[in-house]
Amino acid sequence: MILEQYYTKCLAQGTYYIASNGEAAIIDPLREVQPYIDRAAKDGVQIKYIFLTHFHADFVSGHVDLADKTGATIVIGPNAVTSYAFAKAEHLQTFSIGDISLQLLHTPGHTMESSCYLLRDEDGKEQAIFTGDTLFIGDVGRPDLAVKSDLSTEDLAGHLFDSLRNEIMPLPDHITVYPAHGAGSACGKNMSKETSDSLGNQKKTNYALNPDLTKEDFIKEVTTGIAPPPAYFPKNVWMNKGVNSSIDEVISRGNTPLKLEAFKALANDPEFLVLDVRSPQEYTAGAVPGSLFIGLDGQFAPWVGSLIQDIDQKIILVTPQGREEETVTRLARVGYDNAQGYLTGGFETWANTGSEVSTIKNVTAQEFIDGLEDESIENPIDARKPGEYEAGHLCSVPLHTLDSVHEEVNQLDADKTYHIYCGGGYRSVIYASIAQANGINNVVNVEGGYAAIKKTDLKNQKIVATSSCSL
Repeated sequence: MILEQYYTKCLAQGTYYIASNGEAAIIDPLREVQPYIDRAAKDGVQIKYIFLTHFHADFVSGHVDLADKTGATIVIGPNAVTSYAFAKAEHLQTFSIGDISLQLLHTPGHTMESSCYLLRDEDGKEQAIFTGDTLFIGDVGRPDLAVKSDLSTEDLAGHLFDSLRNEIMPLPDHITVYPAHGAGSACGKNMSKETSDSLGNQKKTNYALNPDLTKEDFIKEVTTGIAPPPAYFPKNVWMNKGVNSSIDEVISRGNTPLKLEAFKALANDPEFLVLDVRSPQEYTAGAVPGSLFIGLDGQFAPWVGSLIQDIDQKIILVTPQGREEETVTRLARVGYDNAQGYLTGGFETWANTGSEVSTIKNVTAQEFIDGLEDESIENPIDARKPGEYEAGHLCSVPLHTLDSVHEEVNQLDADKTYHIYCGGGYRSVIYASIAQANGINNVVNVEGGYAAIKKTDLKNQKIVATSSCSL
């Protein structure tokens, strides 16, 4: 038996490849499917099944493309409705893959079709469970994404409690838990950075599996402090229920080189968005005026989904040379299929022809603290998430989370200068790029963000947690 986890850090997402005696199965595939096909060919096996744990909200799965290319059967749990052919599996139904098997356990709660898959080896012994968004390492799936007229968040949380108690907790402690997501995903509140664990250890350490937790307390716990879901989540669910453009078509269109004049013409068209995916340092040193920065070497796909409000937006790209196709692929993972090409030669082509360039000033963390101290910095912004802010922040700096930038940017004063920081210097540049595109030209990025600020000579600046500034 072969069992391999394909973990994509950008999405904090786990896909699983399982093979035995000439047959293979894929659980929760990403949009790009060729790596699974190549791996099966290398192992000399045929992909027989494609299992979905649920209709994912945070990425577009490649299950339909993979089925078309391999002839594999798509399997989804009870309550699933789609516009493509699939096998609607029943609770406890078993599927053989070579000499091993996967048994579907229907575990509604995160969504109503949510299911886990229990792996038994050649001897019929339970070895692992693929839990999707039902059970994470250290957490459980949020219960607010599948709310309908007849189902409230509390209803779903109640279903989740029952699913965990009835289907997962009775399983033996030695089996390995393989979830669909880890730390950084918006599908839970406080997931571990670990991407697998024994079920026995999760029973000891995961609050949701505490046997003394009442159903009422569980519902209260999992429904409290949930951040609003990114706006693209419903569209990704809809896409995962339907047939989309093939990934090959999407990449072919987006991976089109554009000469400077063609790129400029599209950049001046209000229907097009210029997306710059270079590093924060490169972007602040010089960029196409009005472009949006979201760097590839960060939480690229989730921020694209959160901040590019129209999932059908036409996009042209400024990328590091050699990473054009990667950029298009990673956009497609979250359903942004309308990339129309990239600037040939990258930003250097723009800069070397004398085209107008926008810049963002950078200051060190110590320069920022000194400016707060002498009051030369009057409008600081903390662009982190509420949980980060509550864990520790500067008393003199208000929170303007990046998630809310589109609503808040219109409240900024174009005549003022704003100094922006985040956790490490990535999100602050995103915030600054959006502010500039909305006419707030005097924005300054604090290099290294809050991590660097904590290491400075703070002088009279006070770091506090929660609301203790008022004490």
